[in-house]
Amino acid sequence: MNLVAWKIFFKIRSLIESEEGQDLVEYALIVALISLAAVAGMKTLASDIGTVFTNIGNALNTAG
Repeated sequence: MNLVAWKIFFKIRSLIESEEGQDLVEYALIVALISLAAVAGMKTLASDIGTVFTNIGNALNTAG
């Protein structure tokens, strides 16, 4: 019985110390941060583009 307890202990210890999935988590966090920045930038960019087209439309209406 003592041998089984030691095997379980070492198996749990090796699972805790394992770093195999760590890279995947880091890449996922980087992708999430880039996505968040892109979404925030797109909102600002869309607003600026809308303003430019509104100004062009107003200029065409007053010229015509």
